Amino acid sequence: MNNRLRELRDARGWSQGELAERLDVSRQTVNALETGKYDPSLPLAFRIARLFGLSIEDVFSPE
Repeated sequence: MNNRLRELRDARGWSQGELAERLDVSRQTVNALETGKYDPSLPLAFRIARLFGLSIEDVFSPE
């Protein structure tokens, strides 16, 4: 699954660690999401979208 997580995080000037804290996940999870090595659970996808004020479809897209 493709995502805009890195772009959205960079636009806010957040480090991976800062984003991880806001989402209550590890920095390694954020890194895995950004590199496409991990697809988020549905609850996590909703938390990510809500954090950025976007719909899930605006953050994630099928490959």
